[in-house]
Amino acid sequence: MRFKIDENLPVEVLELLRNRGHEAMTVVDQRLGGSTDAAIALVCRSEQRILVTLDLDFSDIRTYPPAEYAGFIVLRLTRQDKRHVLEVLDRLGSMLAAQSPEGRLWIVEDARVRIRE
Repeated sequence: MRFKIDENLPVEVLELLRNRGHEAMTVVDQRLGGSTDAAIALVCRSEQRILVTLDLDFSDIRTYPPAEYAGFIVLRLTRQDKRHVLEVLDRLGSMLAAQSPEGRLWIVEDARVRIRE
């Protein structure tokens, strides 16, 4: 799978996804830091990349209908420190091996994942 890591996540997320065999790049890699959500969403759509982010705005399916994009993984965590974020995403790895978030919105919480089509 192809992922775009938002600037609000630790850069180590890039390595975590690559170590699991995925293609990943960061928003900062493309000098999109500080860009609007709409601009980032358009780049992700054109590149067919699933956006991984802490930005809850991407969970609004009226603004960002999942079927119109490669997919969104929105982290809604009780803690956003680097260690916790990496632990949650590492646990998510087995789920990614079993199914794809392509064309879907995954809202990832500490102990569960909600999937919206």
